[in-house]
Amino acid sequence: MTANKIALSERYTALFHANRARLDEGSSNLINRMRDIAIKRFEKVGIPGFKNEDYKYTNLERVFDKDYRHILEYEKVDIDLNEAFRCDVPQLDTHVVLLVNGWYYAKNQPLQNLPKGVVVGSLQEVANEQPELVQDYLNRQAGLSEDPIVALNTALAKDGFFLYVPDHVVLEKPIQVINLMRAEDAVFATQRNLIVVGKNSQAKVIFCDHTLSARDFLTNNVTEVFVGEDAVADVYTVQNQDNQANSINSSFFKQGANSNLLTSVATLHGGLIRNNLKVEFAGEHAEANVYGMSFTDKKQHVDNFTNIEHAYPNCLSNQVYKNVLDEDSVGAFTGRIHVVRDAQKTNAFQRNNNVLLTDSAKMNTKPQLIIDADDVKCSHGATVGQIDEEALFYLRARGIGESDARMMLMNAFAHEVVQNIRVEPLRDRIDELVEKRLRGELARCHSCDMS
Repeated sequence: MTANKIALSERYTALFHANRARLDEGSSNLINRMRDIAIKRFEKVGIPGFKNEDYKYTNLERVFDKDYRHILEYEKVDIDLNEAFRCDVPQLDTHVVLLVNGWYYAKNQPLQNLPKGVVVGSLQEVANEQPELVQDYLNRQAGLSEDPIVALNTALAKDGFFLYVPDHVVLEKPIQVINLMRAEDAVFATQRNLIVVGKNSQAKVIFCDHTLSARDFLTNNVTEVFVGEDAVADVYTVQNQDNQANSINSSFFKQGANSNLLTSVATLHGGLIRNNLKVEFAGEHAEANVYGMSFTDKKQHVDNFTNIEHAYPNCLSNQVYKNVLDEDSVGAFTGRIHVVRDAQKTNAFQRNNNVLLTDSAKMNTKPQLIIDADDVKCSHGATVGQIDEEALFYLRARGIGESDARMMLMNAFAHEVVQNIRVEPLRDRIDELVEKRLRGELARCHSCDMS
């Protein structure tokens, strides 16, 4: 490690040891027992730099090397829930909960008309009060990761969002999780989420990431999702924060036999954003559809890193990531598919398409296939280019102005991802936000930036 990297990593290690008592206070042993192993794992690597193969396109040191206030215990805040929620999907009928600076908001009202046995709430509270719902799942996936940023989350996390859906239960209304960052100073927030969808059950979760103030924010979020046998789970994320807000989001999915997963992330605004995603098949005939898209300008940096582990035969995975890059923005995509020796009859497909609107925008893409089985159908591909000039000429020849013609082409480019969203009001809203984003209009509502 370089001297600066060592000093930076030591700063976060020292933060952990100096606040160990505060971290343990009020937290279940299920959370606290993970901390020592995690901080040792973090110490081995530290904050990853360009020499780390998994982070070769993203310099995290520059966003970690700031004087943040770390939120290590719940802070009382007052937020007008109606005002905060207005900036999301007004037509969407959901169960809505709010998290502020990584913590479950104390004034969330109990959700009404949930099916019997469904639990929605604070991870910290559920781990304390109903540990039997948590103990078989918490850190079972993230704990296997060698990523030092995931380890740092495990060492520092105290709270986040929790959802439990028992076996044979259909949760008709989606759960909408509003993640708000709000402070008058630079803040580092650590959030840990856990979602368990039981056998033969169905659930949809929508994460909406917003900021209520324009400050230097850094969030380190880890989400573990367990999808039981014959279960169906949708997890959507809309990232729409101020460009001073930076975030690292690591999502781990484990799927049982015959399960169906759809996960999609739309990145509209933000500074440096790194999305890590891992899917592990833990039974035959499971299906995972993984989608992502980003629209960047100025000096935004968005990096998507995916890892699909085909550990059982007869499973299907499909990945499509699309990016539109403007001005001096930078994008990255690394997609890894691993088919193990006994995972015969695997179907795995991956595609990354990118449009550069300026000569100064940059895109790095690295699709990867590791196939140890011989009876499989797998493909991967990536494209980086400008707007299709022939298509643009075709539209202009029919009397459509250049600006509108470009907009039509970019909307069509993005719509392949948007159309796969299985919640119609959300799909329509993201279409609207994408169009505003491409037009350069403010895609956030008036209440999402109160600086």
